[in-house]
Amino acid sequence: MLAGAFGTNQTGSAHPAFLGVEQSFSGRRWIARPYDERMALALAQRHTLPDLIARSLSARGIGLEAAPSFLDPKLRDLLPNPSQFKDMDAAAKRMAEALQSGEKIAVYGDYDVDGATSSALLIRYAQAAGTALRLYVPDRLREGYGPNVAAMEQLAREGIKLVICVDCGTTASEPLRSARACGLDVIVLDHHTAEPTLPPAFAIVNPNRLDESGEYGYLAAVGVTYLFVIAVNRVLREASWYTSSRPEPDLRVWLDLVALGSICDVVRLVGLNRALVAQGLKIMAQRRNPGIVALATIAGLNGPMDSYAAGFILGPRVNAGGRVGEADLGGKLLSTDDPSLAARLAEHLHQLNNERRELEAGVLIEAEAMARSETSPIAFVAGEGWHPGVIGIVASRLKDKFHHPALVVALEGDYGKGSGRSVNGVDLGSHIIAARQSGLLINGGGHKMAAGFTVARDKLNDLRDFLVERIGKQLEAEPLRPTLTLDGLLASSSLDTGFVHKLSTLGPFGTGNSEPRFALADCRVVRADIVGEKHVSLILMQGGQRLRGIAFRAMENSLGTALLSHKAQLCHLAGHLRVDAWQGEERVQLHIDDAAQAN
Repeated sequence: MLAGAFGTNQTGSAHPAFLGVEQSFSGRRWIARPYDERMALALAQRHTLPDLIARSLSARGIGLEAAPSFLDPKLRDLLPNPSQFKDMDAAAKRMAEALQSGEKIAVYGDYDVDGATSSALLIRYAQAAGTALRLYVPDRLREGYGPNVAAMEQLAREGIKLVICVDCGTTASEPLRSARACGLDVIVLDHHTAEPTLPPAFAIVNPNRLDESGEYGYLAAVGVTYLFVIAVNRVLREASWYTSSRPEPDLRVWLDLVALGSICDVVRLVGLNRALVAQGLKIMAQRRNPGIVALATIAGLNGPMDSYAAGFILGPRVNAGGRVGEADLGGKLLSTDDPSLAARLAEHLHQLNNERRELEAGVLIEAEAMARSETSPIAFVAGEGWHPGVIGIVASRLKDKFHHPALVVALEGDYGKGSGRSVNGVDLGSHIIAARQSGLLINGGGHKMAAGFTVARDKLNDLRDFLVERIGKQLEAEPLRPTLTLDGLLASSSLDTGFVHKLSTLGPFGTGNSEPRFALADCRVVRADIVGEKHVSLILMQGGQRLRGIAFRAMENSLGTALLSHKAQLCHLAGHLRVDAWQGEERVQLHIDDAAQAN
């Protein structure tokens, strides 16, 4: 079933391109994912695995001992003692005391999915422990990212005594100093890159603190929050807080929130993350959370609750409130148990998501035109009137189109709000932090693949020059070449739904555990049609076998035009396999990522 075997170290320009594709329709060189043939054979024999699964495990660096845990990740095997994290015990004790004494507590969340799920998780846990939390999410336009002085002062005036900052706060020195002056204790639960000097918080729990080991640096904020909830629950249990009238909650029922936040924050699905997401998707499939159920209903999601559904269907709608509407809508939706309220919130978020799409499309057209004129190693574009809520998505689109780091700035008055997305090999977050430390930014931070910042208009050109020089030097030493990595060559005659279901045992898929991508050689494009304005639907023939394919958003780039112009011609196709259920019948469909002319 898997043809075109390849051994270790066959990557990069030093080896022949896969199927001879030096430049595909989208401008990429195809390369084979290397694997160790001996290890693959050993995996297949010891664990009674199909050859394909064994080869894919080897290609992902999974050895004999790690294979069972990888294929069936369990929290009991991978969950660390929360006490190993700096400040965790102090933070858990403070939160437990606040819950027991009835103090007023606020959760201060970021406005993205990671922030919304982290906030909802804390709200649900506190409610189970007997306390209602105040939710505060800053408005993206008026307040920007993270804690701010005015918000801290407002919470203090409301009688709040303890503030839990989730997915933000690690670099918020001035706001947290103000919070302390107002009599607030602040606990930060975050995962963003830290600096040597931490803000004056009561506790900062962040696996990316410089004094942490870094072992769990891949966690999303919601993963950190889940470990915090475990720690708090342990303190309350030891204090005999739970009774027959206030039973101890089952923390596993909230793993759907952890899975949703982790997937949407595009963190690496390795180690503990893999177990959290795998188990969380099982909970999500049970449709326990009224907010998630309402989102799935309004989006017409009838298929499985998998990584794709979480990342591309549910996530954008949760995000929409923070981007173009009311920032706290996502947190409210995911924390309510009222089905009617959940339905109303989901409908509102669905409408906002449609509005976001329209705003994004307009900004993308202008930004892409600007980026095409760039000759630097990055796409750095700025525009008046661009909505700050869509610039991150536009930056991601530019990064995908031009295959290098992209930064998009929305200008208004004397300032600009910026968002950037990076490519493998360029740590954008560190460059943005360096720019802030050099006095070029009002604020800014992030991680390797994404960053956000605020810049004064008169510093915009200096910032561009700074980043072009730093990233340019890095890329001179390690030039980037757009590539597409393939796991092997398949024949359509051997494809069936059972084969595709077997592949799913390698999931959940995401960053750090990419979904297997295969090539089909010498396929004739029998039919190609534009569907939904941006997608291309295809009927393919290979060796007398018929196969359906679809290339999502292909009309946004050269791939769509090339597929339409190659009707009746032979092409090599590359993509992921899906089981498409239609009117009760399952069939295999190829989700096309790229294509090339067959020689």
